[in-house]
Amino acid sequence: MPLMTPDHRYIIVRGRLWRAANPNLPDEEQKRLVAALMDARREVKAARAARDADGEAAAHRAVDQVKHDLGERGHVWWSGGAPDLTRKMAKNTPYADWFSSVEGDDCWP
Repeated sequence: MPLMTPDHRYIIVRGRLWRAANPNLPDEEQKRLVAALMDARREVKAARAARDADGEAAAHRAVDQVKHDLGERGHVWWSGGAPDLTRKMAKNTPYADWFSSVEGDDCWP
């Protein structure tokens, strides 16, 4: 399990923030969307292997749509006006102090 910020807005991969899925989604909806995401990613792989550019583009659109539905892209799922810090290095964000305190902990993948 990747490291997650204390507010559960982001996961951290190699020091970079990536928006987490909306934790307010009902469990069954999240499971359905994650399954759809995995299916779409498999479609990308298959289309790429088949050198099917149109199929690959359609599969990438499907991945993007599911990521929007999960809350990982598009409008932020939290309230309060905090900006989206996706793709920023954690050490360069308001999470910097917290991040430096957990570097090296056993919670790292």
